[in-house]
Amino acid sequence: MHPDDWHLTEDVDEFLAQAGDFLRSRPALHNTPLTVIEKLRRRGAYAPGTEATVFGRLESGGEVRAICYRPPTRRLTLTPLSADRADALAAHLTDLGLPLCGVLADHDTATAFAEAWQRRTGAASAPGWRARLHRLGTLTPQEPFPAGRGRVLDARDHEQLVRWCREFCADVGERSSMDAIDAGSWADTRFADKHFTFWETPDGTPVSMAGSTSMVGGMIRVDPVYTPAHLRGRGYAGAVTVEVSRAALAAGATDVVLFADPANRTSNALYQRLGYVPVAEFTGYDFSPEAPEAG
Repeated sequence: MHPDDWHLTEDVDEFLAQAGDFLRSRPALHNTPLTVIEKLRRRGAYAPGTEATVFGRLESGGEVRAICYRPPTRRLTLTPLSADRADALAAHLTDLGLPLCGVLADHDTATAFAEAWQRRTGAASAPGWRARLHRLGTLTPQEPFPAGRGRVLDARDHEQLVRWCREFCADVGERSSMDAIDAGSWADTRFADKHFTFWETPDGTPVSMAGSTSMVGGMIRVDPVYTPAHLRGRGYAGAVTVEVSRAALAAGATDVVLFADPANRTSNALYQRLGYVPVAEFTGYDFSPEAPEAG
């Protein structure tokens, strides 16, 4: 494959005009690119002084076969690629002198690209994030179902929402997201554009929360789900997950998805009891900063 099969641009509208149908063709598998790129489209360019996001599409036989994008964080996100195509992309990006700090994709693609990047740049890689993607089949509320109700958050809940999002980040090791919340930059966090629901006990006390993305390409992602440690084991996380899943289906979503830590047997078992089916394993690799930049 010739690397010129990859077409790169910094124009998100141009990119979506060419690659939008491809992204929407597999909304569950492509859920992260769909939501991130839509957020970039709505918000426009990053603030002056930051790097532009680079979008890429792989065309073969007149059709888009894969996409990638690299935001100012310099972490490349990819849709599934063969090992040969991952190597060709790594060669293309090194020829362009485009530096990367890591890659995020389904496990096989991320691993193939990380290995190719190391061969071409000397940058060692280490897995920094792993997740199992689930897609909702038939929603099956757990039994017994805890007493209470779901409530969509409003402005009065903002302080508790920020606190619980920070606690969630601490639980799952999202240090950069937690620091951003601590700095007061809520609007720039990955949580700011989500819709949140509390599960409340009959007396109105919030005991769990779940967020969800806006619908893109018929897909809604449930993210995050959080219950404070002292309230776990009572069915609250399942209840709030059911609540936001029902709302997603009622809104017309054809694909309702969520990620779970593969090492967390409790959450994986819960989501599968509720009707979520494992789809794919995802991995994020961090590249060593000591390695020379591409080019």
